[in-house]
Amino acid sequence: MDQQVQPQASSRLANLSAHLKAPSSDMSESYNIPPQETAPRKFNHLNGSTDEILARFCVSELCLAWPVYRDASEWRNYRESFADDAVVFTTWAGGMQIDDFVDTSIRGRANGDFIMHRVNGVLVDLNLERGRAIGKMKATITQRFTLDGIQCDVDCDNRFIFFCQKYPDGWKIRWHKLFYEKDKLIPVDGKTVPHFPQEELDKYPEGYKYLGAAQAKLGHQVLTDLPNGNNEGFFKMYEAMEDWLMGKEVDLFWEGKPQ
Repeated sequence: MDQQVQPQASSRLANLSAHLKAPSSDMSESYNIPPQETAPRKFNHLNGSTDEILARFCVSELCLAWPVYRDASEWRNYRESFADDAVVFTTWAGGMQIDDFVDTSIRGRANGDFIMHRVNGVLVDLNLERGRAIGKMKATITQRFTLDGIQCDVDCDNRFIFFCQKYPDGWKIRWHKLFYEKDKLIPVDGKTVPHFPQEELDKYPEGYKYLGAAQAKLGHQVLTDLPNGNNEGFFKMYEAMEDWLMGKEVDLFWEGKPQ
């Protein structure tokens, strides 16, 4: 059976949540992750049976395929972590089928896109009975740019979310989308960075302002409505994550599929 929050903890969280309101539209002035509990339904995520531990380990390997294989252009190994109908979202990929995403990534690297990832940790929520899992990978996207003749890095702290499913031949990723939490511009020489007009930064939400503006300068069509730390997409993601773990089908194209 699906595991629930322990009664005592559930009651305590309910009492706390009663004193907390959902983020208001002016939270940009105090941008942060919401203080209220975001995942009240409990799934297996620590300890458990041997089968549960092994399943979580398999899913965590899928998560790590993104930085380990993609950063090194090990495209065949990277592709094996995804189901055939998997869909991938990034700032510049508005819900691409996995094979299209790989092809686009290869072309981007050939054209000079230099994107790496630093992994901070991975944990997994699991519903083994339903063959569903959510992989949560804390990581930093670090992309090198040369803009106006100036080299700089943009570091963007994220939570990579992998919607995973058990197939006859093992676990695979079905959906991939991120929470973009905060970013910053870093001078490579320790002192010089390119100028970004405020109106360019304002096109993108908190969480990936500099990453979005810098990628746009390279000619990418950057999405402007991806989940960050407290926008509407943040809460939609958590709803989708719970639905997925409960065995429901989800659709992460909240604004419609790209034409």
